[in-house]
Amino acid sequence: MARERRPSAQTAAVLVALARAGAQWSHGYDLCRTLGLKAGTVYPILIRLTERGQVETAWESDPPRGRPARHLYRLTSSGAALASTAEASTHADQPAPTPGVTRLAPRIV
Repeated sequence: MARERRPSAQTAAVLVALARAGAQWSHGYDLCRTLGLKAGTVYPILIRLTERGQVETAWESDPPRGRPARHLYRLTSSGAALASTAEASTHADQPAPTPGVTRLAPRIV
């Protein structure tokens, strides 16, 4: 029986970013820039999520001249469910606000 594990903060960030993109395809490099994570972190997460059926992949069909096709990523329905769970647990883990102190949330575009 497989044990249900909570995704790491980096995996949760990737899931939430893909969820916010909706049905649109995302490039790994764009995810790296948006999340402020290195490629050595993001690509293994994308590979793992793909192997688990939570992310689907495709190759860019018509790349601009002079650039190779890029790999594209988007969430499957099970990935979208995991993303909503990850986003909810991320908000639950944040400490209660201190009166008079403003905290800025991390920016995930």
